[in-house]
Amino acid sequence: MGQQEKVATSLAGTVGEHISASLAAVDAELARRYPGDPGTRQPVHTVYVPGDVFAADTIRSWGDRALEALDTHAPDAASFATALGIPEELAGPVHDRVRAKLEREPVEDLRIDFEDGYGPRSDAEEDEAAARAALLVSQAYGDGTSAPYMGIRMKCMEAAVRDRGIRTTDVFLTGLMRAGGLPDGLVLTLPKVTYPEQVTAFVQLLEAFEKAHGLGAGRIGFEIQIETSQSILAADGTAAVARMIDAARGRATGLHYGTFDYSACVGVSPAYQASDHPAADHAKAVMQVAAAGTGVRVCDGSTNVLPVGPTSRVHEAWRLHYGLTRRALARAYYQGWDMHPGHLPTRYAAVYTFYREGLEQAAGRLAAYVAKAGGDVMDEPATAKALSGYLLRGIDCGALDTAEVARLTGLTRADLDAFASPRRGGLTVTAP
Repeated sequence: MGQQEKVATSLAGTVGEHISASLAAVDAELARRYPGDPGTRQPVHTVYVPGDVFAADTIRSWGDRALEALDTHAPDAASFATALGIPEELAGPVHDRVRAKLEREPVEDLRIDFEDGYGPRSDAEEDEAAARAALLVSQAYGDGTSAPYMGIRMKCMEAAVRDRGIRTTDVFLTGLMRAGGLPDGLVLTLPKVTYPEQVTAFVQLLEAFEKAHGLGAGRIGFEIQIETSQSILAADGTAAVARMIDAARGRATGLHYGTFDYSACVGVSPAYQASDHPAADHAKAVMQVAAAGTGVRVCDGSTNVLPVGPTSRVHEAWRLHYGLTRRALARAYYQGWDMHPGHLPTRYAAVYTFYREGLEQAAGRLAAYVAKAGGDVMDEPATAKALSGYLLRGIDCGALDTAEVARLTGLTRADLDAFASPRRGGLTVTAP
């Protein structure tokens, strides 16, 4: 073949060095603002329970009530599948997994509510409830009865309730510290955020608490609840939600859409207030774009149609909830709110059907990508990342088993983690 010819170039090496130097600040800014997915488990839902209702057995009670609803209104796989429109081949696996989930881990994320669901109370009453919530949360994590994620939603940073919200946050966090420390699954939700400065103020509150207790800077994160039109479009025409993420200084973990407050804010009539209304779609699309790449997750809202009453009415409410959940999943909103124990069967049915019906295709595409086998779809690294994320979310919520994913892909959990997020670690497989 002969000696390979030397490749010719025209530019001096210093050109590249100068370009890199000129972009150093941009490189640092990209790394700061867009670190990518955190590589942690995202719950499929958040359950809200008023502060005065929350008790040591709340999570188990929700699971038992959900199982009772399932046994009463869809006692077997066939009736459950018929009520919801689940494909026949998935009826058994989905029904079995839903029952197992309700028995093992009925709630993935619990928020003890001191805002709308709690209402105005005397300071003494709210102090007592917040302190009690801290003790019960600490005990739950200690004895293994907790949800993976738990925390509170305090009152917002608006003037009328600001002091009460600050105090409740302080009482709750102080109670956790006195009971043994902050649990790893701690989540706080800041509601009705309208201006980025309110996020900045909450960051200052958390910084002061961390300093008072000798905690590492940034130990406490929080979710931002989007319930006003001003949080989507500011007065100057910018996307305020993007500025809110920046104002959180790395502490924001999620953006939660508030269906009914936001709908009312933009004038949607009560009969049409729902998470699939065009106004809701617009708000969530802006939230999604603002959060992309930042490591902040987007959470859909809820339905206020409760599955109660005779079986025909329960089935109607179930179909609505199932359909809204499937719609959200298709739009990459992997988390939503659940307001009633009767919503749990359809939450998990929708989630499990979503992951199980796409398992073989996703696993096959990822296996072909890793093996450079080609096929009828040409996937790129970004798609491999999405395929891995899909399989991991299915495993985390109980829709899929690690063993069956490994059998179909030839990949370990660590391999999937590496593909899904660079923050989970380096790649352990060879990829194009």
